Amino acid sequence: MKTPAAGPFTLESLQASPNQLAGHYQRFKVQDRLLLSGHSHQAWPDCAFDGQRQAWLDAAEHVDQKWAYAFEQAEEVRRGYRRLLDDPTGRYCLSASTHNVLVRLISALSLSERPQFVTTDAEFHSVRRLFARLAEEGIEIVRVAAHPSDSVGERLAAAVSDRTAAVYTSTVFFKNAHIAGNLEPAAQACRHHGTLLILDVYHQLNVVPYSLMARGLEDAYVVGGGYKYCQLGEGNAFLRFPQDCDLRPVATGWFAEFGQMTQEPSPHHVAYSGADNRFAGGTYDPTANYRGARVFNFLQEHQLVPSLLRQVSQHQIGTLCRAFDDLDFDPVFVSRDRSVPLDRLGGFLPLTSPRAGELHQALLRAGVHTDFRGDILRFGPAPYLSDRQLNDAISILGEVAKNLSESVLS
Repeated sequence: MKTPAAGPFTLESLQASPNQLAGHYQRFKVQDRLLLSGHSHQAWPDCAFDGQRQAWLDAAEHVDQKWAYAFEQAEEVRRGYRRLLDDPTGRYCLSASTHNVLVRLISALSLSERPQFVTTDAEFHSVRRLFARLAEEGIEIVRVAAHPSDSVGERLAAAVSDRTAAVYTSTVFFKNAHIAGNLEPAAQACRHHGTLLILDVYHQLNVVPYSLMARGLEDAYVVGGGYKYCQLGEGNAFLRFPQDCDLRPVATGWFAEFGQMTQEPSPHHVAYSGADNRFAGGTYDPTANYRGARVFNFLQEHQLVPSLLRQVSQHQIGTLCRAFDDLDFDPVFVSRDRSVPLDRLGGFLPLTSPRAGELHQALLRAGVHTDFRGDILRFGPAPYLSDRQLNDAISILGEVAKNLSESVLS
């Protein structure tokens, strides 16, 4: 493998062709491919491979004593999330997926006394499906409109009552990248009614800076993970909860009392760890944490901090927008929402088309990786892509869109 360029990296160096950062992603071949699915799965830096290999080597060397080494990697991942959320006091329970920790959190709530959840109509499928199933069992699910996104916090606040167990909202919506605005009233309403506020930061983390401390949200519960903009790959999700949390999840695994296992457990009382593992499950595969720790160290070493990554992301989305506008598409066929300013978008460009799925497939055949949700075609740039690659991707979109429209007319 070629020796990659050394940092520090700047906005200008990440616009150039070749992109200065791309050399750190040689195994994913980011210089040779148009990977515009960065909002759902960014490439992993090459150091992630070293972390994954080290997990195997530690298991082979230390056998059952490997867990001391694995826990060190987990703590590195926790530190990475604390840095990203500017959150020195929060507890972080790691998990293979946000679904797992969300189920455990919900199992700790007294739904007989508070049989209601308030959420939006634009949440990701894991919570959408879970809430729909709870509704079938008689739990009331109140869904407020996520659009217009600037005022979604006010609508959430208005729906909260003493019946509400929790409010669940994304901070950036997964389908259209709109940033959820004015969440402060929702947080205040939750405090007034003794309701949990659960924030899903998956589409915000490491692409749009977010400080729990600056927003006064140290009492919030937060779910997220490293599969998208953090470049950690699968298996590095988390639940962040306040330090003084005393909830007792029913769906609980033995790792939730790991620090107390030297004592004989009581058959009449279930104990919980006072630290990060209160919402833990059972034995897990630590490989993901090895990979995640290496990537977080890589990001920190090269000063790839959220403030810089936000500048890069906004520049890249602006580049995509300008290239798209220059092609002057028929808005009936494919369009973008110009009513939402770029600074109110997260990390990808959403394009609307009744043939989004066909465009996605045609782009993939032409070598452009995107994805779609319903009628939304999503272009997700990443910091290792050059401006030329972004313009090439939109140029190919123009070609495949022309071919598809002509196929309709013929």
